[in-house]
Amino acid sequence: MMKPYSNPVTRAVEDQARQFESVRTAHQSEIVEDYVELIADLIHQYGSARPKDIAERLGVAQPTVTKNLARLKREELILHEPYRSIQLTDEGRQLAAACRKRHRTVVEFLIALGVSSEVAEHDAEGIEHHVSEETLQVFEAYASKRETY
Repeated sequence: MMKPYSNPVTRAVEDQARQFESVRTAHQSEIVEDYVELIADLIHQYGSARPKDIAERLGVAQPTVTKNLARLKREELILHEPYRSIQLTDEGRQLAAACRKRHRTVVEFLIALGVSSEVAEHDAEGIEHHVSEETLQVFEAYASKRETY
């Protein structure tokens, strides 16, 4: 049996604050996850990842990429020396794999609901950063159940 929808106005203040904090945290991790996932994709596709390619793919300026790569390096997700291609650390590769899996799960769920694959890919890019593990498990179960028909 489904639980009734909880109206945000009637929820406890602490619950609302916790929810908004969760969203802010997800927004902060989005950039890291997007960069690591893109770096892994570039390495897989071209054998290397360069700042210029990242800037092009993300549609951002080179200084933005430089700033974010410094953050990834501080967080020990990448190895990067000037004028060299970017490499993922073991932790960076694990994060990229987890992001890729989460993205695929959301895409497959949306497609199972009837969303076109093009729109599902686009929408998953935002949704994937904001869903809990519990929700992802439900998405995965639903998508795989639909595939058996």
